[in-house]
Amino acid sequence: MKISIVNGPNLNLLGKREPNIYGNQTFEAYFKTLQERFPTIEFNYFQSNIEGELINYLHKVGFDVDVILLNAGAYTHTSVAIGDAIKSIDSDVIEIHISNTFAREDFRHKSYITPVAKGLIIGFGLDSYRLGVESVLIKN
Repeated sequence: MKISIVNGPNLNLLGKREPNIYGNQTFEAYFKTLQERFPTIEFNYFQSNIEGELINYLHKVGFDVDVILLNAGAYTHTSVAIGDAIKSIDSDVIEIHISNTFAREDFRHKSYITPVAKGLIIGFGLDSYRLGVESVLIKN
């Protein structure tokens, strides 16, 4: 099984950025724990602060991987283009959020990804990604 994890803007600052919301661990360190926990899964990881790069990456892997775990960050709430990119690819996309977006500012309650995603996991910290992986394994 192939799973691609795609993170959007400011998620490169995990471990430094608002640790009261996002925790103290870097994503790179967490990614290693995912790889160790699920050794039979072929993971790849991509992060960008640039909307077009995220779309290009979805196009690149969206016909080759089984599942994409997508945390589009703030683009979740603004990007019709990322929603359209998800509709254009074959891979299932699971929308991931570290924080509970519904417990935050009102503008974070709208997602252009949720209507076109296979599922949504929010609010479990970095373990939201693990839950995304486990949801795929339960299905298979």
